[in-house]
This record gives sequence, C-alpha cells and structure tokens, in this order.
Amino acid sequence: MDKTKRIKIAYLINQYPKVSHSFIRREILALEHQGFDVQRIAVRGWDGELVDDEDLRERDRTHYVLQDGMASLLAAGMRMLAASPLRFFHALRLALKMGWRADRPWPFHLIYLAEACRIVPWLSQFGACHLHAHFGTNSAEVAMLATTLGGPPYSFTVHGPEEFDKPEFLGIKEKVSRAAFVVAISSFGRSQLFRWARYVDWPKVHVVHCGLEPVFHAVPAVPIPAAPRVVCVGRLCEQKGQLLLVNAVSQLLRKGIEIELVLAGDGEMRAELEALITQRRLQGRVRITGWISSDQVRAEILATRALVLPSFAEGLPVVIMEAMALRRPVLTTYVAGIPELVRPGENGWLFPAGDIDALAAALEEFLLTPVAILESMGEAGYQRVLERHSVDIEAAKLAQLFCSVQTSNPIMAPAPAPIPLV
Repeated sequence: MDKTKRIKIAYLINQYPKVSHSFIRREILALEHQGFDVQRIAVRGWDGELVDDEDLRERDRTHYVLQDGMASLLAAGMRMLAASPLRFFHALRLALKMGWRADRPWPFHLIYLAEACRIVPWLSQFGACHLHAHFGTNSAEVAMLATTLGGPPYSFTVHGPEEFDKPEFLGIKEKVSRAAFVVAISSFGRSQLFRWARYVDWPKVHVVHCGLEPVFHAVPAVPIPAAPRVVCVGRLCEQKGQLLLVNAVSQLLRKGIEIELVLAGDGEMRAELEALITQRRLQGRVRITGWISSDQVRAEILATRALVLPSFAEGLPVVIMEAMALRRPVLTTYVAGIPELVRPGENGWLFPAGDIDALAAALEEFLLTPVAILESMGEAGYQRVLERHSVDIEAAKLAQLFCSVQTSNPIMAPAPAPIPLV
C-alpha cells in the first residue's frame, strides 16, 4: 500500500498491552505491515505487570482513557455536550438503554459514555476512519457510543466465553445491529452471534481466526523430550480447570504413572492451587511459573511432551495454536471452537469438560503413546495451524473488511472539531 494512501484505523481494548492478549498485538503489527496506520487506545493497562519487551514497546504507543482520572472524563463529557449537544443526547439515550437489565448498573454506562467522549477527539486528531474494538463487552459499548457521538464506523471482535454467557445483559444484539461488521474467531463463535443477532444482521458476522506470527512457524522441530512432562498455559482461574488437572495428576501418581506438570501463568486462583498442590503432596511434581514472557512460554512448551488445557469454557485459546505451531500434541476439552482445530487421534486428544476420570484417562493414554507417534501428531498439528492461523493471512481478511467499510461509506458524518487533549 502506498504510504501516502495508508488507511488510518484505531483499536480500542479494555486493557492493553496484557500478557494474555499477545494475539491483539500480533494483529495490530500485521495490519501495520500491510499498510495501515493503527492508533492504540486502551481503557487501562498503563501500570500493569509486563514481562515481554514487545508489550513494553506497545505500552509507550498507547493512549489510556483512565490514566488522568475521572476528572478528565467529566471534562471530556462537558466539552462534548457543549460542542455537539444533539449527538451527546443521542449517545446518552443509548447509554441509558444499554444500562437497562445490563450486567452492570447505569452509572457504569454513563462512565462508558464519558470514555467515548474522551476518545472521539483522539480519533479525530489521528484521522481514524474506522474504530475496531476487541471483545464484545464494555470496549464494544464505548466504540458504539463513540460512533454515535460522531466518530467513525465501528466493529468489534468477539472471543467468548463471556459474551456467550450473558449476551442479553451485554446488549450483543444492539452492538451487532449498529456495527459496520463483527468478527468471530471461530465458526462456533459465529453461531453464538447468530443466536442473538437479528437475521438481517447475519451477513455482518465474519470469521477471522487469531493468528501466529512467522516466528512460531519458523522454529525448527525440537524432539519431544523423554521426561513425562506436560504444560498448561493460561491465567490461573476457574474457567481454565487447573484444579481438576492437579487432581488428575494426583490420581495418576497414585496409580504409579509418572507425570510432571508445569502451570505456566498466574492469576486469582494461584493461592488455591498452591494449597491443593501442598494438600496432595505434589510440590515436586507440579510447578507454577507465574507470569512469563512469550519467549519463556515457547521454551516451556518445547520442554514438554504436550500441552494440556482442561477448560470449562473458552473461545478458541491461542495457546493451542502456539503449541501446535511448535509441533506439540494437545490434550483439551471439546468445548466452543476447540474441536475446529484439535482432531482426536490426529493432532491431540479431546475429553469432556469437568470429567476428572476422562482427563486422567486421556493423560494416561498420552503418556503410554510412543514418542514417534507423538512427533507424528505434532507434525500434523503444525500443518493444520499453518493452514488456519497465519497472522498475515488473517490480518488480510480484516484489512479487506476495513476497506469494504470505506468503500460502502464514501461519505461519513463529519467528526466533531478537534478538542485539545486533557
């Protein structure tokens, strides 16, 4: 793309950068490589714990809505009211509508309105012709309100499972109806949006997979180690099922089956997991790494025989793609979009969510599988993820969607005049 004709778009995320949101960073960088200028906007995240150098660089490039406190939001709202009273009251009415029977009470939706007032001048000053939000929660609402205030058209990516757990309380139907387009990261995700969107809005919903950059695909094949070690990567939280996994490891060890487990990540359930590890006397068998960088995650996966992810609810975990790109089999549950990628007997194992006996049985079968077969499964997984999850290919799909919005909206409502930053 000619640099003089680069399309300027903005990305809005609730928290960015974030250890578990590296896929958003990859997407943004891939779009820039394909000729877009991308403005990063996040509600929070300027003081979050980061361990990855690329995340630290992204933080310096990001505008933060709440960084200057609530006073800046109030001032932004007052300026918007003075500059565009009609648009402001349209957005206020929409915010109140979104607060009816919502997962959060009205004051939160008024804050979302103030956040939208704050970012509209940023979008105008940058010259953004489109605003894209990740996740169908509050970031999508702020994007919708920003468009109502005179900002550019918006779209958003739905990952799940939160959006699928409470779609009515998140106003998914309204957000889809007003969006230029909506992205689901799997066919399952698209089906869930079809459940709640109006039929006339179904053509707006597109599947764009999360992608991996070439550095994952380019890693030379590393032999599967002899040690009976598996890794579980992800936030230590209830939906990931790590408590079930620790109990399954204990069950296998009582049967005399050797196994080691690495829990790569951190989170709100760490203390509970550590207590269970101590109770089961697994201190020498189970290790928790805490937050680690992308390079460290890669090293942990390569040092194990397989990735295991006993999730109760998911969208389509990026870490499964990463493990397959590193030629490691995957043991996980057949929930949400996972079966679209993991094929039993070909590149991994699938078992029912919440079934500790099925999890233990899958682990036992895996541990008894010859290394040569595991390496063959790893190669099959590598080929499948290469076909489905190249970040450049997926970013190109997004690029086409962004360009199609500009083609179908040659005349957009003018944005409010630039307002000085607070």
